[in-house]
Amino acid sequence: MGVVTKDTTIGDILRIKPAAAPLLMEIGMHCLGCPASQGETVEEAAAVHGVDVDDLISRMNAVPDQA
Repeated sequence: MGVVTKDTTIGDILRIKPAAAPLLMEIGMHCLGCPASQGETVEEAAAVHGVDVDDLISRMNAVPDQA
C-alpha cells in the first residue's frame, strides 16, 4: 500500500495512485506530465497552489492504490 507523505513526489503518486490525478487537477496541477511536476513533492505542490498540505495528503491517502 502506498502512503503519500509531504516528501512523496507527484510522479510517484501517479504511479501508485493514478486515480489521484483528478484530485491534483482540481488543485490546479494541469501539467501532470511535465518533467518539473513529476519531481515536485506534495509539500511543494501544495505551497505553489495554495492548498493545505495536510488536507491534500489526507485526501490522496483516501484514494485507492493501483491494483
